[in-house]
Amino acid sequence: MAEFTHFNEEGRAKMVDVSDKHETVRTAIAHSSINVNREIYEKITDSKIKKGDVLAVAQVAGIMACKKTSEIIPMCHPIPLTGIDISFVWEQDEDNYILDITASVKTKGNTGVEMEALTAASVTALTVYDMCKAVDKGMVIGKTYLVEKTGGKNGDFNRKEKLR
Repeated sequence: MAEFTHFNEEGRAKMVDVSDKHETVRTAIAHSSINVNREIYEKITDSKIKKGDVLAVAQVAGIMACKKTSEIIPMCHPIPLTGIDISFVWEQDEDNYILDITASVKTKGNTGVEMEALTAASVTALTVYDMCKAVDKGMVIGKTYLVEKTGGKNGDFNRKEKLR
């Protein structure tokens, strides 16, 4: 079992020194979702939300948040990101509409991009909520989790199942 690395000898928080790690291509994919009612679904897909194109704004917000992860999460390293992509897929379960959000992030560096992908997915969902809350505040942001990561000394990770 791996040890926690963000604590010094005194048991206090520290930023991990990654200067000895090898520079490799590293990727991470994170998932989040938001459940909305039929009215919000129709307003989003018909471009009738007064604040603008919900998915376009949420996508840009997710990308911006990804680039600022180290400013939000105290022990994250500022890293050069080489690619960020956020995609959407709608699912329907009776009158419940689920917007699945996938954030894919890539870098070539000496630390991973898992937190950046998770931040991007989370802020994308939060932005959808913000843009649609005037219609219905009952939306529910779903589970946010790491789907996969590649690169680094700990190797690859692949979640086998989609979580709900």
